[in-house]
Amino acid sequence: QVQLVESGGGSVQAGGSLRLSCAASGYIISDNRNCIGWFRQAPGKEREGVADICLDGRSTVYANSVKGRFTISQDNARNTVYLQMDSLKPEDTAVYFCAAAPNGGNWDLVSTWGAWGQGTQVSVSS
Repeated sequence: QVQLVESGGGSVQAGGSLRLSCAASGYIISDNRNCIGWFRQAPGKEREGVADICLDGRSTVYANSVKGRFTISQDNARNTVYLQMDSLKPEDTAVYFCAAAPNGGNWDLVSTWGAWGQGTQVSVSS
């Protein structure tokens, strides 16, 4: 059974940084077939993809809105994926979720992501 646990959310001022963690169990992130994605959902808005990492870290993809500010990485020894968020903006405020996609995932198809964490709140004030 795949379990994902997010941590690291909090409240910061605009321009600040946070690092989110997604600890996986029952799912080997170093397996070339497996991907981990980060998503976010702001109040009143649909869930959107933020970044994902696949192929044991050799492939990373970012949403245009976070390119150059967010960095996704993984620590195989800890079986954990991180999302380093720098230069945060108020519009980054949302609940952030990580999700697992064996054999790759499509941000627009929730069904391709087989397991989800419980989410962690990120609040950025101006």
